[in-house]
Amino acid sequence: MAQNVPASSTMTVPHGPAGVGAARRRMRADLLASGAAESVVDDAVLVLSELLSNSCRHARPLSHDDSVRASWNHGGDGELTISVTDGGGPTRPLPATPSVSARGGRGLAIIGALARDWGVREERHEFPGGVRQSETEPSSGVTVWVVLSAGSGVGRGLLEESLAFDMAAADEVR
Repeated sequence: MAQNVPASSTMTVPHGPAGVGAARRRMRADLLASGAAESVVDDAVLVLSELLSNSCRHARPLSHDDSVRASWNHGGDGELTISVTDGGGPTRPLPATPSVSARGGRGLAIIGALARDWGVREERHEFPGGVRQSETEPSSGVTVWVVLSAGSGVGRGLLEESLAFDMAAADEVR
């Protein structure tokens, strides 16, 4: 029996760690059910996790209910576009060059290594119950988007290298 699995999905998740986990689980289930290769799913889940974690750390939620929007679209050409929209923060997302002993700052570099392309766009939306500059002005949002090629699937090795590097750096600090 064939399953009817959507090629795209959008979900609103809490602006925090619980939202990251919920989105990862749903994305993994959706993509595996649609027949995506496990290596592609691993990369996609890693990218989504990094985007949502950055949103939690550096941006405001979209609305008074502390949510952000995560979405993904598996195109007919095999490419997978992943995006996270939040309320923006004081700066635009840019890759960092953290020191060896830094505990963070590698997320966008990991995304850049996995992605065919990625970017940031500012949006003006009318969000129900959204935080507004004034009652007549729509809320603004910032979307960070990532495109994974059909032939992606290098994340597990990259993640293992990154974790090994982080552990080595932590040992040097001690």
